[in-house]
Amino acid sequence: MGQDVRFERFVSSSSGALLHAAYLLTTDRGHAQDLVQDTYARVAQHWPRLERQGGDPTAYARVVLYRLAIDRWRARARRSERLVDDVTSVDRGATTVSGVEDRILLEAALARLTPRQRAVLVLRYAEDRSEADTAAVLGCSVNTVKSQTRHPLARLRVLAPDLLAEFAPALESREG
Repeated sequence: MGQDVRFERFVSSSSGALLHAAYLLTTDRGHAQDLVQDTYARVAQHWPRLERQGGDPTAYARVVLYRLAIDRWRARARRSERLVDDVTSVDRGATTVSGVEDRILLEAALARLTPRQRAVLVLRYAEDRSEADTAAVLGCSVNTVKSQTRHPLARLRVLAPDLLAEFAPALESREG
């Protein structure tokens, strides 16, 4: 089987997970798709080396994805951009909150965090990575991961208290 076929199989098998992570990082489907495409372009450049080394190309792709996301955040930070404090609240009324409403509420709350805070939360809780793994992927210290976890969780407790209430025991045990 040729390199092209193996790369196509890799893309096919990893695209869903990478797109999900990218969407959580960007909270925008179009930007997430662009991020994943750029990730695959970088992986393709290094594909022969990855195959020779016999490592996990998915792990490499995840690191590329997160680092590209950080590069984009830094580029955006150099431009003057104003963050808006107001977010339209979700009226939940007397009905039970559905999964769609939870997702909308979570996306709105995540959008109010800094990109680095979002990345830390996605890595720590959506991908269930350790503090050390998260620090390695993001290229920062474990202490930075700890503070970038603690502060946004406190903010999310204010922005989406009902949503986080069901996860409180798990979050408390991972924060400590």
